[in-house]
Amino acid sequence: MLKEFKFHHIGYATNSIADTSSIYIAAGYAASNIIKDHIQQAKICFLSKDANPCIELIEPLHEVSSINKILKKIGVAPYHICYEVKDITMAFNELIETKGYIPLFRPVEAVAFNNRLICYLYKKEIGYIELINK
Repeated sequence: MLKEFKFHHIGYATNSIADTSSIYIAAGYAASNIIKDHIQQAKICFLSKDANPCIELIEPLHEVSSINKILKKIGVAPYHICYEVKDITMAFNELIETKGYIPLFRPVEAVAFNNRLICYLYKKEIGYIELINK
């Protein structure tokens, strides 16, 4: 299944989008506007630079944001790879049923992606992945 997935971005947990993005901006990356996603309880900013992977910075919006758990566990760091898929429901079900992935939540709309569906899954051999519907 992963061979059909298209790389989309690297997700990076941070306590401060401003602090983390300033380092990337100094290295030539351009930053998007910061988006507040109340479903994910996070602030999100995308960093882009020609011929480089897109980076998604995720900052907790509140104390109850799941990003806080990641920050407490590993600190400011990349924590997921996102893949774009043609059919998120089919990919989600296949990864769970035949590949042994553990779902963190079923596909939901994401403000940062113009309300396209996203979901997160986990597998101990590769860590967290995010899927985004094409």
